[in-house]
Amino acid sequence: MSMTMAATHAAGRKLKDAIFDANKACNEAIKIHGTDAVTNATIGVVLNEDGKLATLNTVEKIFRSLEMSELVAYAPIAGLPDFLDAAIDWVFADCKPDAHIGAVATASGTGAIHHAIANYAERGDAVLTSDWRWGTYDIICNETGKRLETFKLFDRELNFNITDFAVNVDALLKNQKSLLVILNTPAHNPTGFALSLDEWDKVLDVLKAQASTGKKISLLVDVAYIDFAGEKNSTRAFMKKFGNLPANLFVMIAFSMSKSFTCYGQRTGALIGLSSDATVVDEFKEVGKYSCRATWSNVNRGAQALLVKLTRDAETFAAYEAERNALYQMVKRRADVFVDEAKACGLRMLPYTGGFFLAIPAENPAAVCDKLHDELIFAVPLKLGIRVAACSTAFDKMHGVAEKILRAMK
Repeated sequence: MSMTMAATHAAGRKLKDAIFDANKACNEAIKIHGTDAVTNATIGVVLNEDGKLATLNTVEKIFRSLEMSELVAYAPIAGLPDFLDAAIDWVFADCKPDAHIGAVATASGTGAIHHAIANYAERGDAVLTSDWRWGTYDIICNETGKRLETFKLFDRELNFNITDFAVNVDALLKNQKSLLVILNTPAHNPTGFALSLDEWDKVLDVLKAQASTGKKISLLVDVAYIDFAGEKNSTRAFMKKFGNLPANLFVMIAFSMSKSFTCYGQRTGALIGLSSDATVVDEFKEVGKYSCRATWSNVNRGAQALLVKLTRDAETFAAYEAERNALYQMVKRRADVFVDEAKACGLRMLPYTGGFFLAIPAENPAAVCDKLHDELIFAVPLKLGIRVAACSTAFDKMHGVAEKILRAMK
């Protein structure tokens, strides 16, 4: 028997990440066959049609213009005050709800999710999210002493499964005094699904009904891909519904600079909290600041300064918006090809409204993805199906992918 020195709660942990494993296999194939021959539908970054990382010229220009001291100096633990204001304005745009609002800077969206799970779910309790999900939710729950439970995201007609959502919320709150719910919308990873305004009404009705019993309910909305979901304010319209909620129904939003600003490696974002009760938001800022100090201490000052500078100059901001929209349209065109061809060949896929990814249910996702390697197509096998990254798949290479997946499944 091999010896272990790790603490009992950490012993045996090994990180296996299907996304990075698939991307690694893809890169190995590129070394052998060349970029032109390989279809990379694995990684969650926008690649240009030539397979190189897409970046925004305006963002690069601002970043390079920052003083060295602004890039390397410490930021306040909770984040630069101007950055926090800019992040709040960015997240809500013209859809800011009637509520008290606060924020703490985090190590991108992942850090925001970490803080929400660490501080708003009791140790040993369950956190609830959908069965189709980003696998890192599971890891963060395990790391912080929680467990992840799921509801079925879709019903048989591929609509949001409000019935299963309500049943699972009720079942968990029979044994817990509080519950954290995570919803990734719009541009859900891995499906590209988004809740409609009517579906949001139903979700909030379920949560408000539970709050009326005295239970503490926290809702985390992961909006990492929101700027690839459609028109700015239409995709944020649901946020207006977070105003004037019961004081024991607390809403948080995980904001990331990774996708919207092509700043993946700068690891900067924010966790935003909103409540009808000012004391709840004050507490949120304090516990968030505490967790910041206990994890990364403070996050990238340069990226925070970048957002502030970008949003303060109207001309620069307009140029950025045009560049970001061009990236969004490029990803959308690729996704449209897949959606149209999936429909034409009879490949069953999940509802896609926007974002980086599309998803196909499959009984043996790993075997299907292995078979696709024969065609030099690389996608990500998940527990419930296959994720295809429209963000990284060139337009020309997207043609035929749906039919080849169907053939591999057969």
